[in-house]
Amino acid sequence: MSSPKLIAVIGGTGAQGTSVVRELVKSGLYKVRALTRDASSSRLQDLQSYGPVEPLEGTFASEADLRALFHGAWGAFVNLDGFNSGEKTEMYWSIRSYELAIEEGVKFFVFGNLDYLYKKSGYRPEFRAGHYDGKGRIGEWILQQNKDNQDRMKAALFTTSPYMEMTITAHVPMSPTVEDGVLTWRLPLNDGAVPFTALDDCGYYVKWLFDDPERANGMDLEVALEHVSLQELARAFTKVTGKPSRAINVDLDEYFAKVWAFDPDTPVAYNADPSDPATLTARQNFSAFWTAWRHSGGNVGVLRRDYKRLDEIHPNRIRSAEDFFRRENEKGIKNGWGTLWERVQPENIGHVLKLVEDRRAGKL
Repeated sequence: MSSPKLIAVIGGTGAQGTSVVRELVKSGLYKVRALTRDASSSRLQDLQSYGPVEPLEGTFASEADLRALFHGAWGAFVNLDGFNSGEKTEMYWSIRSYELAIEEGVKFFVFGNLDYLYKKSGYRPEFRAGHYDGKGRIGEWILQQNKDNQDRMKAALFTTSPYMEMTITAHVPMSPTVEDGVLTWRLPLNDGAVPFTALDDCGYYVKWLFDDPERANGMDLEVALEHVSLQELARAFTKVTGKPSRAINVDLDEYFAKVWAFDPDTPVAYNADPSDPATLTARQNFSAFWTAWRHSGGNVGVLRRDYKRLDEIHPNRIRSAEDFFRRENEKGIKNGWGTLWERVQPENIGHVLKLVEDRRAGKL
């Protein structure tokens, strides 16, 4: 049996990266070198409980650290945190990550991507969400570079969307509240729909890309479980839990005044320069974010997914909001966390994003 291939990972302790690293190392086919700001963190230790994970303490904003990360690795999974760095910095270091991976001899590069909403909308300004467009631009650049670099390194994109887990956790754009015994979402979605991604499926998809690099080469693997409307969100939760729920449409002003978790007129990225005219506020960024989903209902609008292809790649994928809630309910009972209804109560509700745990602070 051949020895496991080494995968260099940026973003391994984040919500998506945890799923990716877990799937890779548990398979026995891969081992991981994970870039981390703190090798003693509980999140890094959790990763090591799944299998062979070597920490490399450093930052993605350092060429020396990136060279050390990629040196000797067969593959790379790169997912920079734009809510830390900001759009401009994320774009620069994503480019340098790709280039330095080639220098260091990496053979297959997977970029953690998001949809280029501004372009997909026809370059309409109301759709310009920096944390999406920053990744989307670089994703397109990587696929173009990939055409010229086949003899050295092949590449693919892994394009996700809002995490379904954000509908049952705190301090995120889709967080619920319990009002008079009713689980309640207040979201500015109108008659649109969000093509949610389930984190538990992310690891499978990324491992699939690494398992078959010849097929994956040049692919933009755009994933989601389904396009979920407000009505379907509430229906699915109540169907699984037997508890009342509702999803109420609100306008953007009410959303930022009553639902949003921090000052919406501060930079969306906590390390971005507020004096830089390129820096978007949370209000600007997430107004565009919601505008995109408002125009994506029924999988016929701005943001679409090929669900038949996803069924073929991942036959056991999570396929609906109801499927997701049912699995989360079963997972909570099995792990001693309680039922899904118990877990969304204000005294129990958890968080899913690392930036919440970091309190939107820290170095690059």
